[in-house]
Amino acid sequence: MTKWVYSFGSGKAEGQADMRNLLGGKGANLAEMGNIGLPVPPGFTVTTEVCTHYYAYERNYPSDLTDQVEAALAKLETESDMKFGDPANPLLVSVRSGARASMPGMMDTVLNLGLNDATAEGLAAKSGDARFAYDSYRRFIQMYSNVVLDMDHHLFEDQLEIKKEEKGVYLDTDLDADDLKALVTDYLNIVQTELGKGFPQDPKEQLWGAIGAVFNSWMTHRAVVYRKLNKIPEEWGTAVNIQAMVFGNMGDDCATGVAFTRDPSTGENIFYGEYLVNAQGEDVVAGIRTPQHLTIAGKEAHGSKLPAMEEVMPEVFNQLADVRIILEKHYADMQDIEFTVQQGKLYMLQTRAGKRTAHAAIKIACDMVDEELIDTKTAVSRIEPQSLDQILHPRLDPDAPRNIISKGLPASPGAASGIVVFAADEAEARALEGQKVMLVRIETSPEDIHGMHAAQGILTTRGGMTSHAAVVARGMGRPCVAGAGDINVDYKSGEFSVRGTEVKAGDWITIDGSTGDIILGEVPTVQPELSGDFGRVMEWADSIRRLKVRANAETPEDARTAANFGAQGIGLCRTEHMFFEGERIVAMREMILAEDEDGRRAALAKILPMQRADFIELFKIMKGLPVTVRLLDPPLHEFLPREQNEFEQVAEQVGVSVEKLKHRASQLHEFNPMLGHRGCRLLNTYPEICEMQARAILEAAIEVQQETGEAPLCEIMVPLVGTKKNSN
Repeated sequence: MTKWVYSFGSGKAEGQADMRNLLGGKGANLAEMGNIGLPVPPGFTVTTEVCTHYYAYERNYPSDLTDQVEAALAKLETESDMKFGDPANPLLVSVRSGARASMPGMMDTVLNLGLNDATAEGLAAKSGDARFAYDSYRRFIQMYSNVVLDMDHHLFEDQLEIKKEEKGVYLDTDLDADDLKALVTDYLNIVQTELGKGFPQDPKEQLWGAIGAVFNSWMTHRAVVYRKLNKIPEEWGTAVNIQAMVFGNMGDDCATGVAFTRDPSTGENIFYGEYLVNAQGEDVVAGIRTPQHLTIAGKEAHGSKLPAMEEVMPEVFNQLADVRIILEKHYADMQDIEFTVQQGKLYMLQTRAGKRTAHAAIKIACDMVDEELIDTKTAVSRIEPQSLDQILHPRLDPDAPRNIISKGLPASPGAASGIVVFAADEAEARALEGQKVMLVRIETSPEDIHGMHAAQGILTTRGGMTSHAAVVARGMGRPCVAGAGDINVDYKSGEFSVRGTEVKAGDWITIDGSTGDIILGEVPTVQPELSGDFGRVMEWADSIRRLKVRANAETPEDARTAANFGAQGIGLCRTEHMFFEGERIVAMREMILAEDEDGRRAALAKILPMQRADFIELFKIMKGLPVTVRLLDPPLHEFLPREQNEFEQVAEQVGVSVEKLKHRASQLHEFNPMLGHRGCRLLNTYPEICEMQARAILEAAIEVQQETGEAPLCEIMVPLVGTKKNSN
């Protein structure tokens, strides 16, 4: 019989850390935390293999899964000394996803499952706190209705806002037990009205509904997009974790929070995180309430007036600080942890390798080598190669003037400029048109993932350093400023305002994710340098690697950058990229429009000295390293205009009629240019192009050798050469 369910809790577990392929990251780490003695609420994990079976067999479960879940639930009841569905002593559970690879916010979660009209009353009686019981019930109805019953969560949020307005209060925590009990009735009526049937009262029905919703969320649009962006295979599937609830919303001696064992933005070795008193976990990541800092140092660094956990819950904070050290030493990596405090007792709900910026990844890797937690080979392997793109991007010029209109939290470092857009779909559409966009939202949600990826940067008016926008932006390498609370966003009018300044959709803004600055207009940038920790990591990589690395470069600026970053030559110099600027494009178009070979040669004679000068500089910069020069590759129509206003401008530059220019563009246009008149085919038709380029390359090489005494190592690539396959 296949084992589909693994239990954990009471200081032991059926799983362990190296079973993440089967238990998912969350399930494996819950088991591991239990095995090393950390305070983990008991529960069980339904494996990723069930998810695979679910989709392979038309969304049906294995025949013996129900019995295994029932047995694990009975074991959970024994360990927690509570009973699922018992009004007198109700066991409530959370149902969370847990994929093999971390996918923060992409899949669904349900908290407080097991509440109904009877168990809510029982919970109120058992806890002696009706406010807590009905706060939990209204949260459960909203979350379950959204995740499982596919209802819009705004239906419930709007009703909550109405209730707060009636009471004249601002925060959810200002509503009393009677208010929340009335709100529960309103929520139940909303479900009845919208669906034509009542909210499910059977806890077992609720449980299986939530398990199915988690598996279904594996194939939601946002999850599919996230997997594609992060190269996570679909067949991996997700596990489901069912865990006894612990409550951070039972009063002022309760809390919930998210923390990183080091700063995920800078990599600094400091305890970094946020918490909320009298709240549940979703409140922290949703950004609805302003979170508080864990440490006094964090509070002071961000200018917060709200008390730190270190001040208001010193004993719990010290326990959490000890957990930080235990987890880092055990996993030898920076951890992202979630925790709840129930009536002064700390519970660990999750640990996983924390997502970090490239800057932070490099610093953490170097520091952990120095701390003798890892070796240099492990340090290099910890850094995602594609994340280094963040390091190589420009940063804002420190000497450039800046019209700072607001400031938020520096949620993900780096700087970017773009035109303001307020919707993810528009961000994606404009980016596809080649525009640089800045996605501005009150708060982001998993449905915004495609727009966040398309944007240069993200700005939100709500949320903290551990909000959805911050975590996802850091993982993508996008600059992000979060929690800019003095900005007022008006989606309907397509603008935001701050301190008398109005910024409309389409206006340019710049954000600095390292400082939190929000700047009107576009700010120039400066280039990065290879130094410090980055230089150390690259030296380690050089000592390990077996391949030589060349760069793609055709401009002196790109070639210098490549040389500075240790490239061992230019692997591809695309000569057509040298034709698109200033006088070059005009001469190129003259060549294309020429009536005969003499006309073409006359135009090419103008290009020759420009090409030769380019190659001289490239050869000098590379100092004897190999340079592979590719002769002209694209079809000629790519050098001609496409729009009416461009035709008029180019016709005037070249000295021909618009009609002649359009006719030539139409002659050259190709339906499938990849198979058309390009590369060696084009050079066979017009050998004078090849002659000019070969002459420019060879004359440049000779001149550099005569000047420096060192012969350049030049390789010439003729594009799209084909050979007939020998049938024998």
